[in-house]
This record gives sequence, C-alpha cells and structure tokens, in this order.
Amino acid sequence: MKEQMLSLINNSKNYTLKVAEAMPENSYEFKPAKDVMSFNEQLNHLAYGITWYEDNYLKGDKTQWEPPKPKEKKKDLIKLLDEAFQSISGTVKNLTINDDHIKGFYAALDHITHHRGQAIVYLRSKGIVPPDYEY
Repeated sequence: MKEQMLSLINNSKNYTLKVAEAMPENSYEFKPAKDVMSFNEQLNHLAYGITWYEDNYLKGDKTQWEPPKPKEKKKDLIKLLDEAFQSISGTVKNLTINDDHIKGFYAALDHITHHRGQAIVYLRSKGIVPPDYEY
C-alpha cells in the first residue's frame, strides 16, 4: 500500500509541476472570471492543501485552515509545490499506515486533482495546451 501511495503522489507531483510550468509568469495573476482565484492563487491553495492534509490526517497534528499569503513569483511557487510534495512523500515513507491515513491521503489527492483541474482550465482559457496527463 505504501508503495502505491508514494507512486501516486510522485505522479501527481510531476504532473502538477508541469501544469505550473506551462503558464507564463506574466499570466500567473490570470482569472477566467471575476470571482475566482487567479492561477497563482489556485496553485498556492493546492500547495497549502497538501501541507494541511499532511498535518491533519497523516501526522495527526490538528491545525486550522489558515493559508499564507500566496507566493508572487513563479519560481517561488514551483519551489513551494515541490517542497509540499516532498514533505508528504517523506511523511508517507515513515508512516505505519492505518485507515485514517489512507482516507486523509486520498482526500489530499482529490484536493490536488480538483485544483489542478481548475488550473488546466485556466491554461486552456489562455490558449495554452496543457501538458499531457500522466498516470
């Protein structure tokens, strides 16, 4: 089970980073509609979500949902995403997995997929062909 979880998070990381790279930095503040998060905010939210799910469901550290101010530079956001994925991978490697860990892990993956999917729509809205899906 642990190997499968690590494989899934690695695939998610690789694909998410490619999506983040695909948007030019000068379009990171793009919003396809007035009342939605920008591309930058979507990916910052995704990165924070990884950390929050890791803390609350894998480590058992109950924390409030308090996202920090989004990173402004593309390179800083990509670094944040990479670090979040590395952290959750390290936590999974060291877990003695139980049912709550599995539920939390898949909730984190679902959250990642949800916001990455929105980011892909943002790319399409800018006329950018997103990277091919990897599984």
